[in-house]
Amino acid sequence: MPELPEVEVVRRGLVSWVRGRTITAVEVVDPRSVRRHTLGPEDFAGNLEGARVRDVVRRGKFLWMPLTDTPADAAADAAADSGDAAAGTSTPAVALMAHLGMSGQLLMQDASAADEKHLKVRLSLSPADGMPEQLRFVDQRIFGGLFLTSLIPTSDGGPGGLAETPLPLIAGEAAHIARDPLDPHFSFDEFYRRLRTRKTGLKRALLDQGLVSGIGNIYADEALWKARLHFARPTDTLRRAEAERVLDAAREVMTDALAAGGTSFDALYVNVNGASGYFDRSLNAYGREGKECRRCARAGRVSVLRRDQFMNRSSYSCPVCQPRPRNGRW
Repeated sequence: MPELPEVEVVRRGLVSWVRGRTITAVEVVDPRSVRRHTLGPEDFAGNLEGARVRDVVRRGKFLWMPLTDTPADAAADAAADSGDAAAGTSTPAVALMAHLGMSGQLLMQDASAADEKHLKVRLSLSPADGMPEQLRFVDQRIFGGLFLTSLIPTSDGGPGGLAETPLPLIAGEAAHIARDPLDPHFSFDEFYRRLRTRKTGLKRALLDQGLVSGIGNIYADEALWKARLHFARPTDTLRRAEAERVLDAAREVMTDALAAGGTSFDALYVNVNGASGYFDRSLNAYGREGKECRRCARAGRVSVLRRDQFMNRSSYSCPVCQPRPRNGRW
């Protein structure tokens, strides 16, 4: 599953290619990929054609594109013309939500390019100098999809997420998740207050998207390794300096992953140009069971990383520099 850095790589790519362009045509090749749009493929296409992409926004692993010039805007304009002072289209009311799932890809392609084997949805865009004409959604396993959603005000009045022109609006499906560590409006004080009330292990808390979003299994293991903390450390015993250390480690790891284009273990995750990330070469903990701990090796110690079963997946740590707490919680 793509985590924050992988989704942010896609967001940054889309901003360069689709922001400000109009969707001129929509082709739903496989209706299963728009199944979350409950009114069906025809309604999905009809509401997208003629809409303009105002921006590309991300919070945690959620990605959406606020739209203007949609049928909803026309209805608001009509209401305003009839004297409804609360109506109008000064801010977008609808967004195109992209759920990548396990294998979803958003690819910018020239119209002349051959269709990908697992092409699901094709969006044609208004002409722009030197830019591809189509945004294609490709999904091998069909766990992801596209759908239209409503934008609602954020609970704290801040921007919905990272964007070029932030708005205090958020896609309804993302409203329940917390801000992520790369969000300028992320509050450490709020995070730490809520963390201390949890009666759980540290990694389980880091994976709780209602507490802090965007951190998945890979980057949790990497951040905990960098912070020298064990995944089962009880959250109610965590000192403020330790909580700051693990959040700083998460930011550093995910920033490094962004610079490397994300983490790709196969061809399923790629950016909008179809290129894979290479941060997997820099992983210090995740997937390195039985290999030496690089930090211990630099210190002249002999230690090999171990793998533990954790929440129906795996957790990787060093038994020497990440000692397991006696009162650990999994």
